[in-house]
Amino acid sequence: MKLRRLCFVALMSPSLPVLADGKLVDRVYDPYVEPLETELEWRAVRTRDTDELELNGLWQHHFSVGYGFSEHWFGEVYAIGEKKPESDFEIEAAELEAKWQLTEQGEYAADWGMLFELERKFAENQWEAAATVIAAKEWGRWTGTANFAVEYEWGREDEEFETELRAQARYRYTSRFEPALELYAAEDLLGIGPVAVGSWALEEGRKVRWEVGLIMGLTDESPDQSLRLLLEYEFF
Repeated sequence: MKLRRLCFVALMSPSLPVLADGKLVDRVYDPYVEPLETELEWRAVRTRDTDELELNGLWQHHFSVGYGFSEHWFGEVYAIGEKKPESDFEIEAAELEAKWQLTEQGEYAADWGMLFELERKFAENQWEAAATVIAAKEWGRWTGTANFAVEYEWGREDEEFETELRAQARYRYTSRFEPALELYAAEDLLGIGPVAVGSWALEEGRKVRWEVGLIMGLTDESPDQSLRLLLEYEFF
């Protein structure tokens, strides 16, 4: 009941505009679902850009609660906020997310899933819906993962379709440290850079996952540098 109330308040509350839409890196999703698992997540991206003031020193934060409802479905609720150099931190948007694991791990040549997202940006009364195809394939100690998204935006300011590609090649050195390379391509973003991910198993089915990366912009429209951080606490 409390969770539903928080979602309603988040979706209806006004706030400030999201200035950096379409220029920020996010994360690369895998297609897997853990049933009955609860997940608390914080992830953030900080941009540096010498050409666009709104991107120079911008922090965007995602806070979420997620749960594995079955062997194939995982749902998550996000609050999204930004901190600009000249202003205070504000909650800018809310998002509902559902991941659908389509195949069992190792059942076919690649593992497949889908991700569905619905986001409302408060100040512009702008909405965004996205459907993402997720594919993952292992070869040796390497794992390759790709996310291809089709997004539709509508509302007070814009109405358009967009596409986005995120990809990761990860070397499974140990569960605590896995180096990777990530690529992001969208309408106003093209970037590539090194990433490291890992996890620590705790007692009684509890685990902490972390990710850190630095994505370098390859075009004039992209932020020069994007620092990417993620921390998850998972438990049953």
